[in-house]
Amino acid sequence: QVQLQESGPGLVKPSQTLSLTCTVSGGSITTTNTAWSWIRQPPGKGLEWMGVISYDGSTNYSPSLKSRTSISRDTSKNQFSLQLSSVTPEDTAVYYCKASRTIFQLYYWGQGTQVTVSS
Repeated sequence: QVQLQESGPGLVKPSQTLSLTCTVSGGSITTTNTAWSWIRQPPGKGLEWMGVISYDGSTNYSPSLKSRTSISRDTSKNQFSLQLSSVTPEDTAVYYCKASRTIFQLYYWGQGTQVTVSS
Protein backbone atom coordinates (compact mmCIF):
# COMPACT_ATOMS: atom_id res chain seq x y z
CA GLN A 1 0.00 0.00 0.00
CA VAL A 2 1.48 3.29 -1.10
CA GLN A 3 1.35 6.04 1.51
CA LEU A 4 2.02 9.73 0.97
CA GLN A 5 2.68 12.43 3.52
CA GLU A 6 2.87 16.14 2.80
CA SER A 7 5.13 18.40 4.85
CA GLY A 8 6.07 22.05 4.85
CA PRO A 9 5.28 25.40 6.42
CA GLY A 10 1.66 26.12 7.21
CA LEU A 11 2.08 29.87 6.86
CA VAL A 12 3.76 31.72 4.00
CA LYS A 13 4.03 35.47 3.49
CA PRO A 14 2.79 37.11 0.30
CA SER A 15 5.38 37.29 -2.51
CA GLN A 16 7.39 34.44 -1.00
CA THR A 17 7.78 30.91 -2.35
CA LEU A 18 5.66 28.08 -1.01
CA SER A 19 7.62 24.84 -0.69
CA LEU A 20 6.08 21.46 0.12
CA THR A 21 7.47 17.95 0.13
CA CYS A 22 5.65 14.67 -0.32
CA THR A 23 7.33 11.66 1.27
CA VAL A 24 6.35 8.33 -0.27
CA SER A 25 6.44 4.96 1.45
CA GLY A 26 5.34 1.52 0.32
CA GLY A 27 6.44 2.18 -3.24
CA SER A 28 9.08 3.89 -5.32
CA ILE A 29 8.59 7.16 -7.15
CA THR A 30 10.47 5.58 -10.07
CA THR A 31 7.97 2.73 -10.45
CA THR A 32 7.02 2.47 -14.11
CA ASN A 33 3.73 4.02 -15.19
CA THR A 34 3.27 5.99 -12.00
CA ALA A 35 2.58 9.72 -11.87
CA TRP A 36 3.01 11.95 -8.84
CA SER A 37 0.81 15.01 -8.65
CA TRP A 38 0.11 18.08 -6.59
CA ILE A 39 -3.49 19.17 -6.18
CA ARG A 40 -4.95 21.91 -4.04
CA GLN A 41 -8.34 22.96 -2.73
CA PRO A 42 -8.91 26.60 -1.79
CA PRO A 43 -11.51 27.24 0.90
CA GLY A 44 -15.02 26.89 -0.48
CA LYS A 45 -13.78 25.80 -3.92
CA GLY A 46 -13.14 22.59 -5.80
CA LEU A 47 -9.96 20.64 -6.37
CA GLU A 48 -7.36 22.23 -8.64
CA TRP A 49 -4.71 20.13 -10.35
CA MET A 50 -1.37 21.92 -10.23
CA GLY A 51 1.10 19.64 -11.92
CA VAL A 52 2.73 16.23 -12.13
CA ILE A 53 6.11 14.55 -12.22
CA SER A 54 6.18 11.15 -13.81
CA TYR A 55 8.19 8.07 -12.88
CA ASP A 56 10.76 9.05 -15.51
CA GLY A 57 11.17 12.57 -14.14
CA SER A 58 9.22 14.38 -16.83
CA THR A 59 6.92 17.17 -15.67
CA ASN A 60 3.71 18.83 -16.75
CA TYR A 61 1.97 21.83 -15.24
CA SER A 62 -1.40 23.50 -15.19
CA PRO A 63 -1.31 26.31 -17.76
CA SER A 64 -2.74 28.76 -15.26
CA LEU A 65 0.06 28.05 -12.74
CA LYS A 66 2.92 27.08 -15.03
CA SER A 67 4.81 30.34 -14.71
CA ARG A 68 4.96 30.01 -10.91
CA THR A 69 5.17 26.25 -10.36
CA SER A 70 8.04 23.80 -10.20
CA ILE A 71 7.87 20.13 -9.27
CA SER A 72 11.03 18.16 -8.59
CA ARG A 73 12.03 14.91 -7.00
CA ASP A 74 14.72 13.32 -4.85
CA THR A 75 14.88 9.65 -5.71
CA SER A 76 17.37 8.94 -2.91
CA LYS A 77 14.76 10.07 -0.37
CA ASN A 78 11.74 8.84 -2.33
CA GLN A 79 10.25 12.31 -2.20
CA PHE A 80 8.85 14.82 -4.63
CA SER A 81 8.40 18.51 -4.01
CA LEU A 82 6.35 21.52 -5.02
CA GLN A 83 7.50 25.09 -5.25
CA LEU A 84 5.01 27.86 -5.95
CA SER A 85 6.53 31.30 -6.29
CA SER A 86 5.13 34.80 -5.76
CA VAL A 87 2.24 33.58 -3.64
CA THR A 88 -0.79 35.69 -2.80
CA PRO A 89 -3.64 35.09 -0.35
CA GLU A 90 -5.48 33.40 -3.25
CA ASP A 91 -2.97 30.56 -2.95
CA THR A 92 -4.32 29.71 0.49
CA ALA A 93 -5.53 26.12 0.25
CA VAL A 94 -5.21 22.57 1.42
CA TYR A 95 -2.44 21.03 -0.66
CA TYR A 96 -2.48 17.34 -1.51
CA CYS A 97 0.00 15.00 -3.14
CA LYS A 98 -1.30 12.05 -5.10
CA ALA A 99 0.03 8.93 -6.74
CA SER A 100 -1.66 7.60 -9.87
CA ARG A 101 -1.19 4.22 -11.52
CA THR A 102 -3.87 4.82 -14.11
CA ILE A 103 -3.44 1.59 -16.05
CA PHE A 104 -4.31 -0.29 -12.87
CA GLN A 105 -6.84 2.34 -11.73
CA LEU A 106 -4.95 2.75 -8.48
CA TYR A 107 -4.85 6.15 -6.81
CA TYR A 108 -3.38 7.16 -3.48
CA TRP A 109 -3.69 10.50 -1.70
CA GLY A 110 -1.85 12.19 1.09
CA GLN A 111 -3.92 13.53 3.96
CA GLY A 112 -3.38 17.12 2.82
CA THR A 113 -1.69 20.05 4.47
CA GLN A 114 -3.16 23.50 5.06
CA VAL A 115 -1.13 26.39 3.74
CA THR A 116 -2.18 29.93 4.52
CA VAL A 117 -0.71 32.93 2.73
CA SER A 118 -0.83 35.94 5.01
CA SER A 119 1.39 38.69 6.28
